[in-house]
Amino acid sequence: MTFAAHHQGGPGLAHGGVVGAALDEACGLLATWHRFPTVTARISIRYRRPAPINRELSLRSRITAERGRRIEVAAQLLDGDELLADASGTFLHVPLEHFLATPESHAAAEAWRRRLEPGAR
Repeated sequence: MTFAAHHQGGPGLAHGGVVGAALDEACGLLATWHRFPTVTARISIRYRRPAPINRELSLRSRITAERGRRIEVAAQLLDGDELLADASGTFLHVPLEHFLATPESHAAAEAWRRRLEPGAR
């Protein structure tokens, strides 16, 4: 991934909020691919080095534990081999109905439900 100029906090550096959002997304996507759907229950981020803009960075995530509805995930943001930030989070598997509070979410949930049906394309 690459942070752009509109992601800046300080000159030439990504804002910590977008770094945190990227780590949350890396964890959340993996948790959701592992067990659909999930939501973030808790996430802890440690900033180790400033993240530059306009440079290709890597995001890695891995599942570290699972118990019941809880999925523990860890992620790293790297510049080559240099660790810029890491995160650990707890994600909860929720029923699809959790996302049906608005018309927009209902439409999205129905689209996912159709994709998950056996034989769906």
